[in-house]
Amino acid sequence: MILEVDGVEFQYRSKEVLRDIKFHLNKNEILAILGPNGVGKTTLLKCMNAILKPKSGTILIENEDVLKLEQIEIARRLGYVPQHCECSRLTSFDAILLGRIPHIKWEITTEDLLLVEATIKRLHLEELALRYIDELSGGELQKIGIARAIAQNPKLLLLDEPTSSLDLKNQLEILDTIREVVRKDNMSAIMTMHDLNLAFRYADKFLFLKNGTIFAAGGIGDITPEIIREVYGVPVAIQNYMDIAVVIPTP
Repeated sequence: MILEVDGVEFQYRSKEVLRDIKFHLNKNEILAILGPNGVGKTTLLKCMNAILKPKSGTILIENEDVLKLEQIEIARRLGYVPQHCECSRLTSFDAILLGRIPHIKWEITTEDLLLVEATIKRLHLEELALRYIDELSGGELQKIGIARAIAQNPKLLLLDEPTSSLDLKNQLEILDTIREVVRKDNMSAIMTMHDLNLAFRYADKFLFLKNGTIFAAGGIGDITPEIIREVYGVPVAIQNYMDIAVVIPTP
């Protein structure tokens, strides 16, 4: 087991956002956190990364309490990609190289540089490598943020809507890469997503949030049209196409 979340609760001032969140994730698994806007998906990711401190509950990464770790130790274990990456006057190469900071002891090594180059090739970002990130489109900047998290070589990737700014081709390329990294680099990943069909295509497990708590969770065989209707308020059918579950809104 790579991650265990037990009884996490969070509130902004007096407003309860998360209540009794419990789940676990194994190595080499991808979990999709699903649910409508404002249900607490991003807040949950930030709690797992100790950006926000839960009111109660525990979050264990490899059996260590995230909330008790030093920030650099968290960064060695967790790679976080927010919805909107900050712009600055850095080249894309240097921005990705920042992902190596948790592992650098005295100075940047040849190994660090080679790893960044390999990540750039892996995500097909060669044309962006020497461009400044404040000149990139939102989609290009999102890909650089994902590349930086992968170069960080964490145990767990936390990705907040990783395909939100990307066109269809780049959505598939990025999710293919995330799945490849999880399988080959002995990582795991948690993604918040709005596109159910992309989630069903790429994730191994699913967690549906409603009213700040877990409404349903499980593998693809556990997800029913009734669950989706209750969470999103939309009637749907789930059909199988080429061994992939597809969600179709119904009249």
